[in-house]
Amino acid sequence: MADAPAKIQKKPVDPLKRTVFSLALPIFFQSLLGLSLGYIDTIMLSNYNDIAVGAIGNANSILGFLNLAFNIISSATGVIVSQYLGAKQFEKMNKIYTVAISFNLALSVVISLIVFLFSEPLLIIMQVPAEMIPNANMYMKIVGGTIFTQAVFNAFSSIFMSHGKTGFGMFVSLGMNIVNIVGNYCFLYGPLSFLDLGTEGVAISTCLSRIFALVAAIIYFYKVIQGRLGIKYLRPFPINILKELLKLGIPTAGENISYNFSQLVLQALINTMGMVAINARIYANMMCTFTYMFAYSAAIATQIIVGHSVGANDYDFAYKRVMKTLRIGMIVSISIAVINWLVSGYTFKAFSDDMAVVELASNMMFISIFLEIGRTTNIVIINSMKAAGDVKFPTILAIFSMWGISVLLAYVLGIVMNMGLAGVWIGMACDEIFRGIIVFIRWQRGTWKGKRIVSSAA
Repeated sequence: MADAPAKIQKKPVDPLKRTVFSLALPIFFQSLLGLSLGYIDTIMLSNYNDIAVGAIGNANSILGFLNLAFNIISSATGVIVSQYLGAKQFEKMNKIYTVAISFNLALSVVISLIVFLFSEPLLIIMQVPAEMIPNANMYMKIVGGTIFTQAVFNAFSSIFMSHGKTGFGMFVSLGMNIVNIVGNYCFLYGPLSFLDLGTEGVAISTCLSRIFALVAAIIYFYKVIQGRLGIKYLRPFPINILKELLKLGIPTAGENISYNFSQLVLQALINTMGMVAINARIYANMMCTFTYMFAYSAAIATQIIVGHSVGANDYDFAYKRVMKTLRIGMIVSISIAVINWLVSGYTFKAFSDDMAVVELASNMMFISIFLEIGRTTNIVIINSMKAAGDVKFPTILAIFSMWGISVLLAYVLGIVMNMGLAGVWIGMACDEIFRGIIVFIRWQRGTWKGKRIVSSAA
């Protein structure tokens, strides 16, 4: 056991010697497959029960927000591990791993209990339509009650990516989808359909797929990363490591928390617009997600490289790498957004027979072209700022912009001016573009430099 740190040191993966593409390609497929996990539920249920589709969409909005609590430590773990590896300092790795996994497990168990006990009040607060609450409530109790499996997996995933092991997530995500699809089929249309579980069956399949992923992550951690977890790494308790993780993680996750909380508020506004707007938003979000997936994957790959280069004090390389990624990401994202809009009239018909839903969702695709300009800039630059240790500014900016622009405009345009879902989408686009301009200027000026974490955490 004592020689574990030495083993890690002998076989470090240096992402600086790999291209962004080689790191990003597995992340792209992992993200695609990860999103497919939820979308497959939606698609398979769309042929089973339209009310169940809206129910799961609302339940996942709440669960997605709660899941961000785990990212406080997971995101910080990724940044700190990357910088330690870049600085060639390996002696504290197992302590960092143990603190991160233990904290996420403890926090997630508490949250799982809260979701299980108070799922229905949460749905009522979200103004979920009454006919959707029974299905959404059952889904939240099952999936939310076992959310700790996802929390621990998130921490492991951050560790693997920081080591440049981006391929693991792709293969595990593929396995999760297979487990989920087979489970959904069995419960909805196959040999277990006689149980008439519906939404409950879909929830059970999701839980089984996450358990599969967690088991695979534990095996990979011990066999490939050669990391170790144990109580001995907590004696005496490494309070300084926990402080560093929280100091970095709280503001790092702050932007995502603000975003998802604002999305919950926007969902509550949309819920007052009727079933057409609710389902149009779900389907439009599905297509929008595929639009920025390339930029997201390239951004995470660049974040890994930036973390290593900042740990090695190579700021010039980090700056140039981010600008190159931004140029390519912008071209690809906008191109996909335009294509998405042009074919949206056909693609949305595969999800819904309601032409009102299809038309409304298609209109959102046009607005999304402008939204992606800002979102791609934010994804690439903000993730790299966090990797460099510049974590407070993006959070402050996000809180101001998301609430002062996105939510405010969504309410004024969507509710007061009666523009409906289009007003909400315009507000979101204005928020992304405003923040994109600000963070681009900050990256150009180099304000993010000199915030290296390794020296203070050593």
